[in-house]
Amino acid sequence: MGKYRNIAVIYGSDSSEWEVSCRSGEFVASRIDGAQYNVYEIFARFGSWTLVSCRRINSMRTIIPEQERPQIDKTDFSVVLGGEKVKFDFAYIMQHGTPGENGLIQGYFEMLSVPFSSCSSFVSAMTFDKFACKNYLRDMDCVKCADDMFIRKGGVSEGSLASDAVKRLGLPLFVKPTDGGSSFGVTKVKKEEDMLPALDLAFSEGKTVLAEASVTGREITCAVYFDGSGLAALPVIEIVTDHEFFDYDAKYNGFSQEICPADLPADVFASVQEVSKKIYSRLGCSGVVRVDYILSEDGLYFLEVNTIPGMTAASLVPKMVRTAGMDMTAFLSGIIENSGYNK
Repeated sequence: MGKYRNIAVIYGSDSSEWEVSCRSGEFVASRIDGAQYNVYEIFARFGSWTLVSCRRINSMRTIIPEQERPQIDKTDFSVVLGGEKVKFDFAYIMQHGTPGENGLIQGYFEMLSVPFSSCSSFVSAMTFDKFACKNYLRDMDCVKCADDMFIRKGGVSEGSLASDAVKRLGLPLFVKPTDGGSSFGVTKVKKEEDMLPALDLAFSEGKTVLAEASVTGREITCAVYFDGSGLAALPVIEIVTDHEFFDYDAKYNGFSQEICPADLPADVFASVQEVSKKIYSRLGCSGVVRVDYILSEDGLYFLEVNTIPGMTAASLVPKMVRTAGMDMTAFLSGIIENSGYNK
């Protein structure tokens, strides 16, 4: 018997990623060990948290009709179901974007002393901001960071900033929200006249933007987690796409190849895994975290950290787990039972 009994899987979010979050959450809920835990699915969006379904130990999943779905009591993270109060004793967070990746929901659970699956509120907030996260890693000698420029909405005129970014970083360059995911609001800029539309698109997702020099190379990714005795890295994946970059369409609509394990020399493969573990440790991460890179001729460049990585059936982390010869249900049980690491 594990440490917990009532597992709440929370999905949906207040960001553009909410639909992807639902798919990730439903997949995770379906793979959590039904012989060990009661599993409850919560849809949370813009302050409304409703119970979508429940699956009692050794029972089938019961979907609650939409008009009958009870609201979650946020004062103690519980719900009344069939006249019985159910107190959730663990939260598996699958909210991509705000509030699931930026530390807000983690802060809520920390105040209630409810264990949860992801990084702490501080680490989540810091890693969700791409500029802040890069600044935490710039002095590491095992990974490089591309030159960049931080831009805040409403600061110096955007026309001046656009021109400065091109002069400083060259072309092509990337413009991206500092606090977004799933490639929403990201543009690869090849001509200076395209900078202002790219800034407008990025600002539609948030108030701060990162302009970043483009690095030529192979896009790879690696996930790390705590297995109960130490940090473990999953197999490295290489992402190959015909698109300009690994955008939303490439990620979710089949316009990419995800080669797992990546066809890399053994020493490079192992080095990427070790670097990923060092980054995980440096940032103070918890749960399963995915780190994205560009492998260039002059070294390994850090792109970003995903503290709530996608977990649909076609997502990268489940592919890594399968390639490693691991059972997804056992893997998720390990994440749940070892969730206290680094918190």
